[in-house]
Amino acid sequence: MSAFRFLPAAALLATSPAVAQVSPERLSADVKTLASDAFEGRAPGTPGETKTIAWLIAQFNAMKAQGGGPNGSWTQPVPLVHTRMGSGTVRAGDTALVQGRDVYLSTVRGVDRVAIANAPMVFVGYGVTAPERGWDDFKGLDLKGKVAVFLVNDPDFEAVAGDDSKGKFGDRRMTYYGRWTYKYEEAARRGAVGALIVHDTAGAGYGWNTVTAPAGENYDIVRKDPESRVMLQGWLEGGAAARLFAASGLDLATMRKAARRSDFRPVALKQAFTTDLPVKHDTAVSQNVLAKLPGKMHPDEVVMFGAHWDAYGVGAPDAQGRTIRPGANDDGLGVAGVLELARSFAKAPRTDRSLVFALWSGEERGLLGSETYAVNPVYPAAKTVANLTLDILQTAGPAKDVMLVGAGQNSLEDMLGDAAKAQGRVVTPEALPERGLFYRADHFSVARRGVPTLLLMAISGAPDLVKGGRTAGQAWLDGYMKCYHQTCDAWNADWDLRGAAQDVDLFHTIGTKLANTRLWPEWRDGSEFKSVRAESAGERK
Repeated sequence: MSAFRFLPAAALLATSPAVAQVSPERLSADVKTLASDAFEGRAPGTPGETKTIAWLIAQFNAMKAQGGGPNGSWTQPVPLVHTRMGSGTVRAGDTALVQGRDVYLSTVRGVDRVAIANAPMVFVGYGVTAPERGWDDFKGLDLKGKVAVFLVNDPDFEAVAGDDSKGKFGDRRMTYYGRWTYKYEEAARRGAVGALIVHDTAGAGYGWNTVTAPAGENYDIVRKDPESRVMLQGWLEGGAAARLFAASGLDLATMRKAARRSDFRPVALKQAFTTDLPVKHDTAVSQNVLAKLPGKMHPDEVVMFGAHWDAYGVGAPDAQGRTIRPGANDDGLGVAGVLELARSFAKAPRTDRSLVFALWSGEERGLLGSETYAVNPVYPAAKTVANLTLDILQTAGPAKDVMLVGAGQNSLEDMLGDAAKAQGRVVTPEALPERGLFYRADHFSVARRGVPTLLLMAISGAPDLVKGGRTAGQAWLDGYMKCYHQTCDAWNADWDLRGAAQDVDLFHTIGTKLANTRLWPEWRDGSEFKSVRAESAGERK
């Protein structure tokens, strides 16, 4: 049964014309605070986190929200393993690989050293096992004790007519098989000691500077079975990978083409991989911040708004000597948007369903805060109506459109279209679906558990700006990507946040309708999450 049979989304929205709720000036002020040097880049497990959590709780207290965490607390613990990999030996055969230039390595294991001696290296193509798509790159290969070398993205990312993979993985739209997280997980499942992904900017969706931004630092959830994570994970810079293949008598470009065929078989490289790197490690308990405005009629049913409070902390100096990576837009601006939504709802009459405002830890380290929540939910996924996530908003002024990430996933897209129309705007599907942004933000943790989600992420394409159109939007996007995860992702008094405020207002409109009706958004046919949601259908009425 359609989630919108009783009253179409358009009709619902038409009953309440769009009214601006969000202040661009307040967004700017909150980001200026969060991105200030005093917060030290908001890295989990640091003094910067302590200051961040206290400030966020103070904001929710000021609006008289309630603690939304376990037992009414403001926070949910996120136990983390924190690692920092030092310098040392890295070789492929007789060739030394320079950390940060040729290769980027880290570990999520709480060990003192990562020492690998002469491990065989094997190229596994895209490293995909997908029986439902008739695809297996491994062909029974035993990876125990080996270092697996992967291509980034899906087998059909570069496919052309005649390739077996053409269209099997959504063409240019990345699936979860294309994400680096899947590849590391698959390597661990098969017993590999290491997993290296060949970097290329088009396939990854970001440049080498983004890969190296964490500077050897990594995090993971504290796990009962740490062996479920590969010991060494990382990336090979594209040129270094080509030279490595050539030394084995292989042409990387030819190997890429071979990996697009269903009969591809793993290929051993002549070089053995050796590394001896020290690791500093400790455990830390980070915190998700959760606030709640209880519903008056159906308090057990939850509409959730989310963003992540963490950024990359302190790193190596840039050319100007700056060491703090302040994460002003990613995701200080998203956090400011969630706070503004909470303020607006707190001043209005209570909604029928409960509203939860989730500010996650550890997103930049692999969605760790939201994954901790998804494994230990405070509010059952079956009764979570939707998750609406803000992660990077454009700062170049009003736009004629709003970018949709993951088009075709669920019926919340219909509501986004109608809310945008009420603002005189349209919805534009993401311009670069091959980046797999739908799998790269915190909403994904709850989407995997069946919760319908909607993500606004401005790096999904160039906005059609009121002033300057798509050309000006592309200029903004290109400029921002140079600062993505860098020290220059900083607050700027020249930002024009009117467009960002419009986007946050879209979530206010959608959230209001979800919170005051009996609507249950649904995943569309073909979504990988539809069957998960269906398993709990009996719990929703």
